[in-house]
Amino acid sequence: MWPRIGGLRALALGTPGELRTRLNTLVLAGAKTATAGLVQEYDDENEELEYVGERLVLVDDNDALVGVVEVTGVEVVRFADVPWDFARAEGEGDRSIEEWREGHGAYWARQGTPVTDDTRIVCLRFRLVSTEGSVGT
Repeated sequence: MWPRIGGLRALALGTPGELRTRLNTLVLAGAKTATAGLVQEYDDENEELEYVGERLVLVDDNDALVGVVEVTGVEVVRFADVPWDFARAEGEGDRSIEEWREGHGAYWARQGTPVTDDTRIVCLRFRLVSTEGSVGT
């Protein structure tokens, strides 16, 4: 089960350290409005998919509040079918869908979960609703 803060699920982007800090900075700047996850991670953690309107607590390496986002879209697609507009919304600087697939494939492989074209991906879109204060904002 994923951590909860103030009753909201935590959204911990990337891996702790430099990557998470960079991704959180992109969210706070409004450049990152989407993130991709593996359906397998949800299954492994016995978590349901997010739903439109759900609020999530964006956390740092210490599971401390960085901001609150609201889910604006959730779609499950094959890795090979992740659309370019979604990849671009991740705001990580990829210049093409091929570059996005290469980078994300390599990331998941480093995490011990190699992906194939048929791997099911959760495409989560969100908007930043709060950067400080209580999680109920």
